[in-house]
Amino acid sequence: MSFDVDVGARLKEVRTKRGLSQRELAKRASVTNSTISLIEQNRVSPSVASLKKVLDGLPMSMEAFFSSDEPQQQQVFYRASDLPNMGQGCVVKRLVGFNHENRAISLLHETYPPACDTGPAMQVCEGEQAGLVISGELDVTVDGKQQLLAAGDAYYITSAQPYRFRNPGNCNCVVVTSNNTSRF
Repeated sequence: MSFDVDVGARLKEVRTKRGLSQRELAKRASVTNSTISLIEQNRVSPSVASLKKVLDGLPMSMEAFFSSDEPQQQQVFYRASDLPNMGQGCVVKRLVGFNHENRAISLLHETYPPACDTGPAMQVCEGEQAGLVISGELDVTVDGKQQLLAAGDAYYITSAQPYRFRNPGNCNCVVVTSNNTSRF
């Protein structure tokens, strides 16, 4: 692993290759927009922990970030333990194909523990999103309409429809979702 890397330039290169704005990366990494900007301008030198937090928002390992070697082949198979958690708060969202540079879809395995939700604010997806409840129950609010979904039930929403998810049950709710944009 080589550490003779311009961290700011490398972060900007990786971020732009993945089609992310500074704002989007900051949101994913739970840091401020100015943090990303300052790192990319080399006006601050992030700690290892801070850089890892930013890279988790891509997602990308430290090794891959500091490596100048690009992978020869795209990964095909993923173990559950390999999938990065893209969720926030109590929601666990494991992203399949996270390391594909030109990924056109996002496929997620989501887990909502009991009484967990996506937060008080309505969410908006960038593209179209579909989900299938695998187990448990999911209370889904889309554009002011509410429905309790159980195993086998599904939803399909567009970017124009604000939504919110909540697990009202007493066991985990597992959902598989797909979004037609590589941005998550």
